[in-house]
Amino acid sequence: MPKVLLVIPVYNEAASLPQVLAAVRAVWPGEVLVVDDGSTDATPDIAKREGVELVRHPVNRGYGAALLSGFAWAEGQGYEWVITMDADGQHEPAFLPKFLDRIEVAEADIVSGSRYLDPRLAQGPSPADRRWVNRAITALLRELTGYPLTDAFCGFKAYRLAALRKLALREQGYAFPMELWIKAAHVGLKVEEIPVPLIYYDFEKGVGRCPARERLAVYLEAAARALRWTCSS
Repeated sequence: MPKVLLVIPVYNEAASLPQVLAAVRAVWPGEVLVVDDGSTDATPDIAKREGVELVRHPVNRGYGAALLSGFAWAEGQGYEWVITMDADGQHEPAFLPKFLDRIEVAEADIVSGSRYLDPRLAQGPSPADRRWVNRAITALLRELTGYPLTDAFCGFKAYRLAALRKLALREQGYAFPMELWIKAAHVGLKVEEIPVPLIYYDFEKGVGRCPARERLAVYLEAAARALRWTCSS
């Protein structure tokens, strides 16, 4: 089995982090890294108290920046794979072993959770504005990349670090997946999706605070940057 690190990017997740880490411990055999993206609440103190590894950003830099810090830390510690999951309760830790199973046997470079592959796993409806933006961007990415994606934005993923080195990833914010998929297709990374539950509990947190059209514009700008990279590399 390759050496695998679980990375949990967080921003002001003091209310949910203890429960998430407790659920992770029940199923996760390895090390956990929490990347605190400039939280102003007790999130970093909780991570220290819980005994997990901690990387801190002094200010909020964005979801992509937190992932990139996690990847860099994992590289420095000699890990071969990283699994990422959120700490807000929308990713079910019980599904972590399914990612480990795929890492062990699959030839993929990215194993991506999809909240739409198995509707029976859904634990509630998604907000209408998120649903149409996700559908529109997923359809666009299918055309641009050739990947048969069903869920462009699920953050529950496993990444082969040697493959990520080929991508020169730079996106700092929540449009990180746009850059990831476009650059991954350009260099020929192998991708597979596995079903994970659809869980929404707070429509107004994080990305949900931005109007749908604003999010769409941010995603399209990130896609344009990634496409320019493919033309120059």
